[in-house]
Parts: sequence; structure tokens; C-alpha cells
Amino acid sequence: MTSPMTRRHLLGLVAAGSGMALAACKPSSGPSATGEKDAARAPRVDTANARQMLVYRDPECGCCEAWADIARKADYRVVVEDRADMAAVKVRYGVPARLASCHTAVIGGYAIEGHVPMRHVAKLLRDKPRDIRGIAVPGMPRGSPGMEMPDGSVDAFEVMQFSGDGEISEFRA
Repeated sequence: MTSPMTRRHLLGLVAAGSGMALAACKPSSGPSATGEKDAARAPRVDTANARQMLVYRDPECGCCEAWADIARKADYRVVVEDRADMAAVKVRYGVPARLASCHTAVIGGYAIEGHVPMRHVAKLLRDKPRDIRGIAVPGMPRGSPGMEMPDGSVDAFEVMQFSGDGEISEFRA
């Protein structure tokens, strides 16, 4: 007997697909095949748009919209774009497969993966570190922003930072 496809199963498949795609990618020294500049070379902060955030989400996922609402309440100007190809979005912004979550946001030239607390986003934008591509909360931990549970249950989680060369470490706010 097989079990029905759940959102967690789907995320696992997305993460596996992202990992395969990332393994096949090699850093380039110039424009990509699509003509876009390499994301690692993109400017990190556009001061005119420092509060604008683009959130890519799977159209079937409700917690992504909940996280976007939290960002709006923190005074970010949020645009949500539904995308069925979330694995491709994660590859485009250099999100390591092991840090994958359900949505990917882009702000100030950085990727924000998953249910990252707004205090971490604010620190990232304030400090503007040049050696990282983004920050992430892997998976969908209960109690993280946008994943609040009616019973108040909370899973422990850490916010991680990731670089273009694959280094991952904790990001503290």
C-alpha cells in the first residue's frame, strides 16, 4: 500500500531535484546561458529597493502566504509570485538543496529561504555581508514564522547562511 503525496513528500522531491541540478552546475565566470549575470556577481543591495521583497511560492502552499504577511507587517513591500517550478527558483538563487524549504524570497540581492524570522532578515540587510548569498531555515519547522501551530508546539530550528561556494554556517541575529 502506498501513502498519499503530502506537502512534505513533495518538498523532499523538490530538494532531491534541486540537489541533482546543483550537482550538475559549475560556477561560471560570465553570463549564464540565459543571458543573466551570475547571481554571485549581482550587487547585494539596491538602496532604492531595499524594502522590496519578491516571494516565490508554490501555488498550493498556504504557509508561504502567512510568511509573506509577516514580512508585510514588518514593513517590507512584498510581491508574491506563484511558481510551479520552485526547484528551478532555488537553483537560480543558489539555495543549497539541504537548506530547501517551501518558498524563496529575494531582497537586496540576497535569497531568503523558508521561514526565516524577520529579525534575521533585518540584520542581513543592515550588515550587508558580501561573502554570503542568503539565509535559510531548512524545512518547515513548527512554530517558525508562518508555521505557527494552534496548540503552540514549536520545533527547534536554526537560521543558516550559505555562500556561493557551498559553505553553510549558522546566521545569528
